[in-house]
Amino acid sequence: MPDPRRATPRTDTVLADPALTAAAGRLGPALVRDVVHDVLAACRTGLVEPGDVAGVVLASLPATPTTLRPVLNATGVLVHTNLGRAPLSPAAVEALAVAAGTSDVELDLSSGRRGRRGRGALDALARAVPDAGAVHVVNNGAAALALVTLALAAGRRVVVARGELVEIGDGFRIPELLESVGARLREVGTTNRVRLEDYAEAVDDDVAFVLKVHPSNFRVTGFTSAVPVEQLATLPVPVVVDIGSGLLAPHPRLPEEPTAAAALRAGATVVTASGDKLLGGPQCGLLLGETGVVEGLRRHPFARALRVDKLTLAALEATLRGPLPPVRAALEADAAELLRRARALAAALAPDVPAEAVESVGAVGGGGAPGVELPSAAVAVDERWALPLRTGATPVLGRAHRGRLLLDLLAVPADQDEALVRAVRAAAGAP
Repeated sequence: MPDPRRATPRTDTVLADPALTAAAGRLGPALVRDVVHDVLAACRTGLVEPGDVAGVVLASLPATPTTLRPVLNATGVLVHTNLGRAPLSPAAVEALAVAAGTSDVELDLSSGRRGRRGRGALDALARAVPDAGAVHVVNNGAAALALVTLALAAGRRVVVARGELVEIGDGFRIPELLESVGARLREVGTTNRVRLEDYAEAVDDDVAFVLKVHPSNFRVTGFTSAVPVEQLATLPVPVVVDIGSGLLAPHPRLPEEPTAAAALRAGATVVTASGDKLLGGPQCGLLLGETGVVEGLRRHPFARALRVDKLTLAALEATLRGPLPPVRAALEADAAELLRRARALAAALAPDVPAEAVESVGAVGGGGAPGVELPSAAVAVDERWALPLRTGATPVLGRAHRGRLLLDLLAVPADQDEALVRAVRAAAGAP
């Protein structure tokens, strides 16, 4: 039996293949070379025929140089943290392409001089929240709260209700975040109840501000009480409100979710929020509030360390100025139309793949609107297909429910229905 190692082609010979040369120009020579080395190793053991090496390499190359893969979010959770939170709108994606090259992100083209960085995005944010005297953007919601605390309360105390000392995910906790930038906490009230008198008794000359944190990823019900912003604003110290999910104005499906506009009108000095949740934009942290305070935060030395890049600024501006982003569109989805789509998908899978259209309930997710149920519809398939669906050519993530896998359509754009059908057929081994 001939030794396969003798027939294995040389690395440079394989790399000289025109198709692989073109792939190297698109994906990078290092990535292509690594795949070539892996395939040649398989060839030396006899797993790949020498004449098939170039073809196997081509088939093994990724579509793009990144290891990230697009996933169909059929979980029914609109803002899925593990899937990158808010998907960007087509307008925001187009804006990324503009910003990816050289752009006037910090240049006034008319004068040729340095301009305000990201002025378009900041102007759009100011228009979206006219109650704010000034606005600023940092790299995420936690950074926004950290900057406020560092600038206003380093070495001083922050008063906060015990029931609002929340964990924001992956083990990160609000109290630890505040203490990490030099603040000392003064907890008031109990886990379930706090009164205005509790805050008033805690406020003294050492208190920098009162913090109100929206418990956006859990709910406490029953014998509870909280103090609204308008009452906290009567205290002789600034009030900082972290609304978390980034809802700028009221939405009819989220009547209990706090908004930036309402908090500012109620007397908040500064409002902080995330941009990649209910706003539906890129990851960033929003700072909205009184002009003098926000401008002071913008000029603070640490603000430079939290500065957002040109891609974020471009995507944020397009989200604010452009058409409805996917998260907002899904919030307004019609349950009857989702059920019609689910029935059409189930019919398209029949008779080869057992599937059923069912009514479903979705959620906002991402630490927003806890307990709010969003009417939806799903295609119910065999739960055993969860793994092949996740690992297929087009990864699909559903949710297990009573022995079946629900492919919820709430966060799946209608133009992806055909891709969903193909993915399910492939997972089920259907033609």
